[in-house]
Amino acid sequence: MVVLNLFVEYFPSVISETFTLSVLTAVLLKVVLEVVVAAKKRAKGWFTAASTPWGKALAAVGLWVVLFGSKFVVLEVVDLVFGDAVALGGFISVTLLIIVLMLARAAVRWLLGRPRRLSAPPRSRRRPEAQPR
Repeated sequence: MVVLNLFVEYFPSVISETFTLSVLTAVLLKVVLEVVVAAKKRAKGWFTAASTPWGKALAAVGLWVVLFGSKFVVLEVVDLVFGDAVALGGFISVTLLIIVLMLARAAVRWLLGRPRRLSAPPRSRRRPEAQPR
């Protein structure tokens, strides 16, 4: 939602009429991007599984279609759901928005996956007992 609202603020072609629409658009973008990521992983799997040059070429085309076509899918889904109340601009602004959203997604997953120092168990402050002589 933060990324989307920054785009609304700094890109004149990205428009959301209300805060509620902005929240709903962010949720919709999250769902669509998760579907796109799953499709990209599947296309990458086709590429790695292909053993012939034709298979690799076909898988590469499939991967390109997913990566390139996903921007148009995002534009169409937002247009179908919200109509003229939300506009994500054109291909360039949507591509930049998706890249920033994916970077933010990766950053959040990285931050949540890091071990936290505050949650680590405290070290024992006991001194080792003296050995008998």
